[in-house]
Amino acid sequence: MSRIPLTSVLPSFPWDTLAPAKTKASAHPGGIVDLSVGTPVDPVDPTIQLALAESAAEPGYPPAVGSPELRGAIVDALERRYRMAGLDPESVLPVIGTKEAIALLPTLLGLRGEKIIIPEIAYPTYEVAALIAGCEPIRSDVPVEGAALAFINSPSNPTGRVATADELQAWVNFSRDTGCIVASDECYLGLAWEDDKEPISLLDERLTGTDNSGLIAIHSLSKTSSLASYRAGYLAGDTAVIAELTEARKHAGLMVPGPIQHAMIAALTSDMHEDLQRAIYALRRAKLMRAVLSAGFTVEHSEAGLYLWVTRGENCRDTVDWFAERGILVAPGDFYGEQGENFVRIALTATDERIDEAVARLQ
Repeated sequence: MSRIPLTSVLPSFPWDTLAPAKTKASAHPGGIVDLSVGTPVDPVDPTIQLALAESAAEPGYPPAVGSPELRGAIVDALERRYRMAGLDPESVLPVIGTKEAIALLPTLLGLRGEKIIIPEIAYPTYEVAALIAGCEPIRSDVPVEGAALAFINSPSNPTGRVATADELQAWVNFSRDTGCIVASDECYLGLAWEDDKEPISLLDERLTGTDNSGLIAIHSLSKTSSLASYRAGYLAGDTAVIAELTEARKHAGLMVPGPIQHAMIAALTSDMHEDLQRAIYALRRAKLMRAVLSAGFTVEHSEAGLYLWVTRGENCRDTVDWFAERGILVAPGDFYGEQGENFVRIALTATDERIDEAVARLQ
C-alpha cells in the first residue's frame, strides 16, 4: 500500500522561516519585543474565569452542538453586537477555535476536488483548508464562477482592510445566483478604529434581510475577549449548512469542552470587558502608529483589527531584518500571498511595557 502524506501537499509552516529574525531580535540588550503574532497578552476577565472554575467539576461529555444556553447566548450577542438577523439556536454552532473550524470546513462539507476562493492577501489557513480537502484554492477578491466555497475576511488579517457594504452584497448575490457557500471570517469585527469605515457582518440585516441561505459567519472570542487559550469560537448562518456541519462534527467527536462553554456564555452575555479591551488596543495602536510613521514607514488600510500593515517599498524580509536589528519581531507580508511581499504585519498584542519599548526603539 502506498500513500501520499498530507504534509507533502501543504506549504511549509511559515513561522518556521522567522527563526533567524527571532534569534537576532532576542539578542537585543533590552530583550525581544514580539509583534509577530496576534496572541492576546491581557488577563481574561474575572467573570469569565469564575464561570470556567464553577463548572470545572462537571464530569460528562458536553453536547457537540453546544448547550441550549450557549446557543442562545451566541444568537443574542450576534444580534446585539453586529445587527445579524435571521438567527436562532439551530443556526449557530460552537467550535474549538476558529482556526480548526476553518481548516476543516471544506472537508466536513464534502467538497473534495472543488474550487475554493481565498483572498489575494490571506490568512494562511484558508489555503491549508482547501489543500487538506484535496481542493483547488483560487486567490481572488471577487467572485469566481465554478467555486463551491469562498472564504472572505473583513476586517482582513493581515491588512486590516474593511470590506464595503457593496462588496459584501456582491458576495451575497453570488451565493444566491450560484449556490456557492460563502464563509465570512469576522474574527476582528468588534475591533474597528475609524468611524467612516465601520465593518459589518455578511449576515447584517441590511444585506440579507432574514435569509442567510448559503452564508456562514465565522466568529471568535480569542481577540475581543482574550480567550485564545480557551479555543472558543462559533459559526452562524444557513441552518441547513450548520446542521450538516453539526452531524459531521458529532461523528468526529469535535466538541467544545463543557467548562469552556460556560466561560463562553459569560463572555457573550456582557459587553463591558470587550469595551475595555478595545480601549486598551486603541491606545497601543495609536502609540505604534505614530512610531512607525515617524520612522519613515507607510501604513496602509489597518482601519480595523489587531495589526498595522506597513511598508517602505522594499522586500518584506529586508524590513523584518531592519526591525530585528532593533529587537522587534514582525511578520513578513509574504506569509499571506505574493501581493504582501513589500509589507510587514505589526501586531498590537504586546503588553503596554513592550509596546512602549518598541516605540522608544523606533524613535
